[in-house]
Amino acid sequence: MNKLFLIPLISISMLLYSCSQKHKITMPGIDLSNLDTTINPASNFYLYANGGWLKKHPMPSDYSRYGAFDKLQEDNDKLVHALVESITETKNQEGSVAQKVGDFFLSGMDTVEIEKEGISPLKPEFARIMKAVNIEDIQYLIGYYHSMDITPLFDFSGEPDSKNSEMMISHLYQGGLGLGDRDYYVNTNAHSKEIRSEYLKHIKKMLSLAGFDKESEVWPNIIMNIETRLAIASKTRLELRDPESNYNKIKLSDVQELTPNFHWSGYFKTIGLSNPGDINVGQPQFFKEVNKMLKDVSVEDWKAYLTWSLIDETAPYLSSAFVNQNFNFYDKFMTGRKTIRPRWRRVLVSTNHTMGEALGQLFVEKYFPPAAKQRMLKLVENLRLALADRIKKLTWMGDSTKEKALEKLKTISVKIGYPDKWREYSSLQINRNSYLTNVLNGRRFNVAWELNQINKPVDHSRWEMTPQTVNAYYNPSNNEICFPAGILQPPFFFADGDDAVNYGAIGVVIGHEITHGFDDQGRKYDKKGNLNEWWTKEDEKRFTEHADKLVKQFNSFVVDSDLHADGSLTLGENIADFGGLNISYTALQNALKENPAPGKIDGFTAEQRFYLAYAHVWGQHITDKEKIRLTKEDVHSLGEYRVLGPLENIPEFYKAFGVKPGDAMYLSEDKRAVIW
Repeated sequence: MNKLFLIPLISISMLLYSCSQKHKITMPGIDLSNLDTTINPASNFYLYANGGWLKKHPMPSDYSRYGAFDKLQEDNDKLVHALVESITETKNQEGSVAQKVGDFFLSGMDTVEIEKEGISPLKPEFARIMKAVNIEDIQYLIGYYHSMDITPLFDFSGEPDSKNSEMMISHLYQGGLGLGDRDYYVNTNAHSKEIRSEYLKHIKKMLSLAGFDKESEVWPNIIMNIETRLAIASKTRLELRDPESNYNKIKLSDVQELTPNFHWSGYFKTIGLSNPGDINVGQPQFFKEVNKMLKDVSVEDWKAYLTWSLIDETAPYLSSAFVNQNFNFYDKFMTGRKTIRPRWRRVLVSTNHTMGEALGQLFVEKYFPPAAKQRMLKLVENLRLALADRIKKLTWMGDSTKEKALEKLKTISVKIGYPDKWREYSSLQINRNSYLTNVLNGRRFNVAWELNQINKPVDHSRWEMTPQTVNAYYNPSNNEICFPAGILQPPFFFADGDDAVNYGAIGVVIGHEITHGFDDQGRKYDKKGNLNEWWTKEDEKRFTEHADKLVKQFNSFVVDSDLHADGSLTLGENIADFGGLNISYTALQNALKENPAPGKIDGFTAEQRFYLAYAHVWGQHITDKEKIRLTKEDVHSLGEYRVLGPLENIPEFYKAFGVKPGDAMYLSEDKRAVIW
């Protein structure tokens, strides 16, 4: 699923402004102190727009990446925290949403009890693993832990059928890697070798904390060997971006034939799925290797791997020794973050993960009026009309593909604020006694809920994000865009700001998500959300030629001395940023025809304010380690390149800030991309 990178907020009370009303600007949205006017905007627009802010706001020690939106997220976290605190101070009806949210949060904040428990909550699970005597027992344990969303070896989920988008089907997917990305296991550069070395040390320390002192001397290498085999058989992140090659729907009998050493009917019985139906095996070669490993790897080695998977995935919810060691490796070493987040923020994240819609229901009741939905819908429609206008004028696309593109654009559905139908949490058991028990109960509940969707029609009312999420997404299978309540506020939308600022921020976000329906992946899905070839071959060829220009452009950005940005991995998001800017700029020009801007504000034209508002969204500090990690793992470009990259392709930006040949921001016309 294509999603815009997480962008935090400040206040829910400052909501949407009707773009057709007369201007009443009391909060322009462009803070002049955020700029660095010693820098020529034609040399580095990113630093020109954000240099002042970066100097005023040094990165806090508990961040590895920190921007203007992160600062606002801190304020919003405090707002949500206050809401949860008020719930915990009230006597709530047993079984109510408020009771479960409050008790979950309190159990996570009860450090006295958590420290007292230590590793004891996991001891019954360790005993369960140690009782395994054959490969059948190991396979049972894999299913048992998958049922509580602890995922050794591979991943299983229910998702829409990419070629029959109205039905939810079973999906098998590569997984089982503690380091998350296969390249860390297989790359031979010094950085990857250092990561592997530190990972082995981390495993050893965690095993010792869990009481496996003797085993900690030999198990780390066993675990690394298993994970390395899985990594070698895994597809790269770039290969995973190809929806066609990752669609391999077959019957259960064929899955059994593909992996005869795995007892699939037993697995599905264990996880609680009586009829898995047809199954999409995302990466068949990976599962062929899993099949070999079930024969090659000893039961004792599997027990080491399963024990590590259990410790690794529950560490954040255990006593401080586990929490701190987990932070030291995954955050401090891997990302460069210096200190751990306050406990209340970590527990709040866990509460959201466990029952996000339950908290979201309470959240929108207090902070998000229903009228805001209508205001946002109008802005979305303005962006939809702008893209339609741009599609009609494209010179590289043929008429037949244009017609189908316009049909797809017209049928994109829109979700704003919060769901019309809330999830039911009545069967979820939560109390104040044990934090880890609550977490695992929540995981079992959510896994069972997801499995219950399989072999049923897609529920189009379902949301993939909670209302309080500061993010947005496009879902290609549903052909829908979604904007939770959390993102509908500054710095994206200013209730009393001018259209130029609002279109430059939330307008580009909307355009970004709409464009995902037409990026290098999204364009392969038709108006019904099915993976389907609806382009002519000639149009595909011309699209690829223009997209390749973006790939080459982003590949030229130097992240580190021997590391460049990955234009292929980030292509979809770069197209969406580029398209979002163009679409929203067109929508702004249309809006200004009906409601002219009041001229310059603080010396900037409407066009200049539009681009400044966009650039400020992506201003950020970031550690060197996080730069390297995200460049290897993230399909989104770093914030600096999300500003510089698309703007270098936009003639209207050149005109607004006087960019000319010889300037660093100037890209010769033959190298510029023209897509949406």
